[in-house]
Amino acid sequence: MSICDFNHYLIRPGQNMKLAEVSSDPWDDLPSKKSEAKEELSRLQERLSDLQQRFFVDRRKKMLLVLQGMDTSGKNGTIRHVFRGVNPQGVHVASFERPSSRELAHDYLWRVHKRAPSEGEIIIFDRSHYEDVLAVRVNNLKPETVWKKRYRHIRDFEQLLYDEETVILKFFLHIDRDTQKKRLQERLDVPAKNWKFDQSDLVARSKWDAYVQAYEDVFAETACEHAPWYVIPANKKWARNLLVARIVVACLEDMHLSYPQVDYDPAKIVIK
Repeated sequence: MSICDFNHYLIRPGQNMKLAEVSSDPWDDLPSKKSEAKEELSRLQERLSDLQQRFFVDRRKKMLLVLQGMDTSGKNGTIRHVFRGVNPQGVHVASFERPSSRELAHDYLWRVHKRAPSEGEIIIFDRSHYEDVLAVRVNNLKPETVWKKRYRHIRDFEQLLYDEETVILKFFLHIDRDTQKKRLQERLDVPAKNWKFDQSDLVARSKWDAYVQAYEDVFAETACEHAPWYVIPANKKWARNLLVARIVVACLEDMHLSYPQVDYDPAKIVIK
């Protein structure tokens, strides 16, 4: 399995993608049964655990995974299911909520850059610097003259990370409005999920079309060969998890990772 096997999920640089024309249900190359997907995901989790350990000790590269999507698209669920069993020493999650007053006193990329991965580390961004051309734009927090410049800032920022040996994968978890409605209602109906519901979710939902346009512009402006965007059909959680796992594993496999060579013969060492 190679990362090239997933080019049909890749958003091409400069592509004028219309999300309404892209299915958010599982595509034909995914299993038709949930049980089959779960079995494959289990195997991929084991493979990912081994690859992540090799990546950690190899230390030639850094890896940044960006997860974006509409509310309820499943960013937390993706992290929980795909990275189950990996060594937490080398994989960390950075969540970007509403910026604090201290963060707002700096440039908008300040809080993001300091969470970028170090050598051998995999960092997963749960939301990211893209909120500054999404939520900021849709909610009119900054004028267009300000947020429009940020596409260039972001391209330059990701180019910097890439030039410093960071592998970047960006995932858009694609759901439709009906699926979001169902998941929001579930948060109201299931007591154990009540804590997940926030009134602001309804405000964001009322701006669905504006967010769609903002995302389409993000893809057109920031999809690059060195920092690719993948559109992930996410109406079915099992399909979403499996596809993200496949892509991450394929990317790591393409690195041909190995454990460091030792400068001694282990067979000649006698422990008394």
